[in-house]
Amino acid sequence: MAGTFQKSDRQQLEKWIGGKKKFNLLYKATRDGCNSGTFHSRCNNKGPTVTLFYNSYGTVFGGYNPKSWSNAGNVMEPKAFIFRLRYNDQIKPVQRMPKPWTGHEYSICDNAAYGPSFGFNSCSNNYDLRSFGGNLNLTNGSYYKMNGNWNLSGHAYNMQGENFKSLANGTNQVTEIEVYDVQEITPNDPLDKPWRRTKVWKNEFMLELKEYVEMYKPLSEVKFSQAKILLIGQVGAGKSSFFNTINSIFRGYVTSQACSGNSEHSLTTHYRMYNVRNGGTGRAMSFRLCDTRGLEEDQGLGSHEVCYLLDGNIPDKYMFNPSVPVSSEVAGFVSCPKLKDRIHVVAFVVDASTVDVMPEKVLERMKSLQVRMNQRGWFVTKVFHMPAVQECVNKVSQVMGLPRAHVLPVKNYESEMELDENINILALLSLQQILHFADDYLYNFLDEIEEEDS
Repeated sequence: MAGTFQKSDRQQLEKWIGGKKKFNLLYKATRDGCNSGTFHSRCNNKGPTVTLFYNSYGTVFGGYNPKSWSNAGNVMEPKAFIFRLRYNDQIKPVQRMPKPWTGHEYSICDNAAYGPSFGFNSCSNNYDLRSFGGNLNLTNGSYYKMNGNWNLSGHAYNMQGENFKSLANGTNQVTEIEVYDVQEITPNDPLDKPWRRTKVWKNEFMLELKEYVEMYKPLSEVKFSQAKILLIGQVGAGKSSFFNTINSIFRGYVTSQACSGNSEHSLTTHYRMYNVRNGGTGRAMSFRLCDTRGLEEDQGLGSHEVCYLLDGNIPDKYMFNPSVPVSSEVAGFVSCPKLKDRIHVVAFVVDASTVDVMPEKVLERMKSLQVRMNQRGWFVTKVFHMPAVQECVNKVSQVMGLPRAHVLPVKNYESEMELDENINILALLSLQQILHFADDYLYNFLDEIEEEDS
């Protein structure tokens, strides 16, 4: 049996060691040679390690060293252990810990002349699992015959009924030896599998997403040409930057058409219904990104203004004035907005770095706005300005009371001078989902439209 460190093996070792871990392959006998010097040169001073022995019966067993290999001789490490993960191709985990120290038991055998070894008793001068010394070659091209003292008889470990046969099939022949370092997983370390699946991120996928967005059109039954996406969020969350990011992708270079940056109060003073245009033809696409003032604790976009925005009363380029509330008297006010004038999907934009410190009043205002949108039958989503971190997505989902599938991580263009394929893909994935939500909203009107046409 060749070395196949399976997911179930890693999960079992994590339970025994404690906590989520990363396992990085340091040494592999069939790749690096079954040589004690090579083992130590590749594995010494690398921190905790786990050693796996594989045999032809489909059994996987080994030992865990909580400290670095360092040619330190025989050492008592109470947190070391020996184990079996699989037996005869069946998952049958067994863990055995060191015996209590009486002055003779050593859980780790760290000798420069030998490969990874576990368990020595100085009184009986016997080993539990001393692997190999010097250099070994494959026998018949299929296995290594271990030449160490290899009997798993409980000289330093409390075997509790386990023995050489039950742990290693009673054979000293192994088909592979692997040593992995064991590292703590930090919150920013990537998961083994993505928590949200997509196609492989490469240029072909980016072009596919771009084509979808360029070819998108609202439902033909609604008989208008552009879906309207309203961006709402705290000051500095990245609303204008999101438009600039999408705009950059289709213009072919990093743009700054919408004013964005860091400021105590909102840099956006006008309501803008931005078109995104093809950089080659100049053709406007079939959606608009509607940018607004940022939400603040005591000023910024108000609930009554949002209602007018949602219903399509406020015209493009309207200038917000805190001292003059929006009313039917303002210039350009749309008194009888049609379905094409309304907002068709709302994206709450939240800066990931502020989720834990978002002012309570701002959060309350966002939730209040959400209630008003839900009363109108809105599908609400949020574009999340951060790398795709599952924990943060979960946190925003809980705070806003929305499904996790409606939390869309985005990295806006900020300090970059050139376009980046990965930034493009993340932004386009979010925009694609937002356009899906716009269609979901429009589907609510099909019955009404069909009745009017009949």
